[in-house]
Amino acid sequence: MPHHRVAGECPDRTAGQWSRGVSRRIVLWRHGRTEWNAAGRFQGQTDVDLDDVGRQQAREAAARLASLEPQLLISSDLKRTRDTTAILAAVVGTEIEFDVRLRETYAGEWQGCTAAQIAERWPDEYKAWRAGDPLLRVGGGETRQEVADRMVVAVTDAAKRLPDDGLAVLTSHGGAARLGIAALIGMPLNLFTNIGGLSNCSWSMLREGDDGWILVEHNAGTLPTPVYIEEG
Repeated sequence: MPHHRVAGECPDRTAGQWSRGVSRRIVLWRHGRTEWNAAGRFQGQTDVDLDDVGRQQAREAAARLASLEPQLLISSDLKRTRDTTAILAAVVGTEIEFDVRLRETYAGEWQGCTAAQIAERWPDEYKAWRAGDPLLRVGGGETRQEVADRMVVAVTDAAKRLPDDGLAVLTSHGGAARLGIAALIGMPLNLFTNIGGLSNCSWSMLREGDDGWILVEHNAGTLPTPVYIEEG
């Protein structure tokens, strides 16, 4: 006999009227600060180390991210991301995997230059880059479209390995992470700068839904250090 729903009664989950409840989550975590970050130099894929501030940022962020109990830790293979992830791995006791698809944009001749130097030497390209052109070869290197495409595949591959309620931390880079987020949530890449920049060692969280990925947190980790109150 068919069930007639009474007014105000919740729909039957078994009737397929509700979401299947998958809540896989991906945290995209930016590495800690480097000397080039502090100097405003375009890093790209140049393998720059964390500075002392960056290592401290990683320690503080790791203490917060550990509470999420990640099942997977996957890092770009560059030093600044490897070393950032190693601090979290030491807290949660999880092995690190490395994925070159999580690297920052390869920016060719722009790597090592400041924004002012790029604007002076390559004014037309810099203007197109600032305007968000997704097909510009940045410094003769990668396009934003290429970076977004590889980030989407890296996130999708990681998510497939998680249980329905699982969480993975993927340590990447500021530009690559934002491009990945834009592509995953269906934002046109020429508008990706409408997603604010990620601070060093801050993160964004995406949750997988029935209709795609949802951005549920962005640039988290920048709140003041919590005050711990002793009991008794």
